[in-house]
Amino acid sequence: MATVYVPYGTVEGQTAKIAEYIAGVIRSHGHEATTADIKSAGDGLPDGVDAVIVGASVHIGKHESQVRDFVRTNREALQRLPSALFSVSLAAAHGGEQEAERYVEKFEAATGWRPARVGLFGGALLYTHYGFVTKQVMKTIASRAGTGDTDTTRDYVYTEWDGVKHFTEDFLEGLGS
Repeated sequence: MATVYVPYGTVEGQTAKIAEYIAGVIRSHGHEATTADIKSAGDGLPDGVDAVIVGASVHIGKHESQVRDFVRTNREALQRLPSALFSVSLAAAHGGEQEAERYVEKFEAATGWRPARVGLFGGALLYTHYGFVTKQVMKTIASRAGTGDTDTTRDYVYTEWDGVKHFTEDFLEGLGS
């Protein structure tokens, strides 16, 4: 049985939901999992961690600065332990996989960490949670992307949960080898 730490950064909450889902998959396979919002948990790795899956969302073309700081602080441990990154963006949801991969490449360059496994997951447009200005900006972005998801009276979730499950199970298989 392994103890897996799943620290994440989130702005709107979708990355937190994905982290909790990952932890559930890990537990369903008989391992221990702890999630932590880096903003409140800080930069330290807990004692007794066997593996780490770091999560970060992309906003304005960059992952959260606190996640970059966490990875820089723990780069040596992340290189030594089995570790992975999952990146959450709208680009990953709308056929912009190359753009989503570029976000990860910039993250790797900024942190010096090259995770062995990377998951690219679609995020969410949470119009009902946004203020007026953010709602209009996100509607414009969605319109330009050609998604058609511009009804601001509802939310759109693009996360493919089966993909998240497979990413997690692949990671767990790697722990056994």
